Amino acid sequence: MEALRPPPATLTRRSTCSSAPSARRRKLKWDQRQQPEQHRRPMQLTRDGPASLFPKSTPVPLLPHPVAPPLSRAAQLDRVLSDLELAISRGVPIDAAMFSAVLETCSQLGAVDHGRRLRRLIPPPLLHSHLSLSSKFVRLYASCGLLDEAHLLFDEMPRRHRTLSAFPWNSLIGGYADVGKHEDAIALYLQMEEEGVAPDQFTFPRVLKACAGVGSLALCEAAHRHAVRAGFATDPFVLGSLVSLYAKCGDIGRATRIFSKIPAPDAAAVTAIVSGLARHGLISSAMEILLRAPADNPAAVSTIAAAAPSPRLGAAIHGWALRRGLAGNKSVGNALIAMYGNHGRVVHSRRVFAVMAEKDVVSWNAVIAAHRRDEQAVAIFAEMVAAGVAPDEVTFVSLLDACAKTGMVDEGCQLFATMEASFGVRPKVEHLSCMVNLLGRAGLVDEAYELVRKMELEASPTVWGALLYACSLHGNVAVAEVAAAALLELEPDNAHNFELLAKVYSDVGRWVEAAEVKKMIAERGLG
Repeated sequence: MEALRPPPATLTRRSTCSSAPSARRRKLKWDQRQQPEQHRRPMQLTRDGPASLFPKSTPVPLLPHPVAPPLSRAAQLDRVLSDLELAISRGVPIDAAMFSAVLETCSQLGAVDHGRRLRRLIPPPLLHSHLSLSSKFVRLYASCGLLDEAHLLFDEMPRRHRTLSAFPWNSLIGGYADVGKHEDAIALYLQMEEEGVAPDQFTFPRVLKACAGVGSLALCEAAHRHAVRAGFATDPFVLGSLVSLYAKCGDIGRATRIFSKIPAPDAAAVTAIVSGLARHGLISSAMEILLRAPADNPAAVSTIAAAAPSPRLGAAIHGWALRRGLAGNKSVGNALIAMYGNHGRVVHSRRVFAVMAEKDVVSWNAVIAAHRRDEQAVAIFAEMVAAGVAPDEVTFVSLLDACAKTGMVDEGCQLFATMEASFGVRPKVEHLSCMVNLLGRAGLVDEAYELVRKMELEASPTVWGALLYACSLHGNVAVAEVAAAALLELEPDNAHNFELLAKVYSDVGRWVEAAEVKKMIAERGLG
C-alpha cells in the first residue's frame, strides 16, 4: 500500500519550482529576438579573428620626411665637377679615364660651359698626351659652334696624334658643314688627305654634306669617287648622304638610282629622296617611295604635303596622314596648314590649326600667312601674343604682307615701329620690302622712298623693285628714276625693270624717254 501512496508534497512543489528557470530562459530568448541585431550578436567572426563591438580605428599616418626632387643631368654634372674641383684642391690624383667619362657627358648634353670648366682642371701635359681627351674636346667645341676654339685645340694636337685617327678631323669637318662654312669643311678634308689620314665611314657623310652646300655637281662627283676608292661604295650611311647630295644638286635621276641600291634605307635617306622628288614636281613617285617605307616618316610626309601642286592632292595626302595617325604630328600639321593656305583654302587651314594639340611659332606663322589676303591676320597675331608665343622674323613678314594686301596702313606701320621695341625682332630687308609695298600700294610713294633712304639696311633688288612698281602704279617719275638707277646696277639683265620704267614714262606722256628705254632693252637683247 505504501507503493501506491501519492508522492510527497515537497516533491510536487519541487517539480513546480523546476519550471521557473525554463520560463526565464524562454523570456530571455524572446527579449533577444526583440533587440537589434548588433545587440544580439555582440561579436562577429572575421578572417582576422572576432570583431570588436567598437569600429576599427584608422591609424594616423606618420608624416614622411620631405624628399628632394631628383636632380637633372645638368645639375648632376655640375655636382660632379664640384667634387672634382674639391678633390684636385686636396691633392687627389685624377686619371685620364675619369676626365674622359665626364667629358663624354658634357658632349651628350651639349654643355660647353661645363666642358670649359672641366678643361681648366686638366693639366696641359695630360691633355696633349691623350688623343681621346683632345679629340672629344674638339668634338664638343665644334658641335656647339665654337669653331675657333675647336680649330685652335686641333692645331695644338701633336701631329702624330692627328694622323692616328679620323675622329678629330670628322668633328671639325662636321662643325664647319653645320654652320654653313662648306668651303672650309672641304679644305679641311683635302688637308686630311695630304697628311695621309685614312677616312672612315663617318668622314664622307660630312664631306658630302659640305659638297651639297656648295652646289657644285663636279665637286659632288669627285667626292663620290673618293668614297668609292676608300671602300665605302656600299656603306648605307654614305649611300644615304649621296642620295641627299645628288638630290640637292639637281641630279634626281642619279639620286634615285643610288637610293635603289640601299637594302634598308633609313629615315634620313627616305626623307632625302622624297624631298628631291617633291622639289622636282614628281609627287607620285615620292608617294610611292613613302608608301613602301617600313616606318612612318613625319619629315617626308611634311615635305610632300608642303609641295602638293593642287588642293585635291593635298587633301588626299591629308587623308593618308590621318589614316596613318600622323596628322597629330606638329611638323605634318604645320605643313598641311601652309599647303591649304597656299591654295587659298583658309577654312581648311584653320581646321587643321584648331585640332593641333601642340602649336609652336611655325604653326602660328603658317595660319597667319594663310590669312595674308584678309584682315584676320592681325587678330590672329593678337591671339598668338596672348597665348604666350613669341613672334619671330617670319611672323612680321607675313603680317606686313597681309597689311599691304588688305590696305591696313596704320596697323602695318604700327607693327613695323614696335616689332623691335616690343618683341625684340630687328627689322631686316624683307620687312623693309613689305613696308615699301604697303606704303606704295596706298599711294604714299614719297614716304616709302624716305623710309628706304633713312633705314640703315642696304636695300636689295626686292626693295627697289617694290618701289619702282609703286611708282608705275601712281606715276611718280622722280622716285621711279632713282629706283631704276639702283636696279640697273643690281640687276642689269632684268628686263622687267626696264619695262616698268618705260611704263612710268609713257603714263605721264614722256614718249621720248620711253622710246629710249625700249631701245636699251633691244640693244641688251632683253626683248
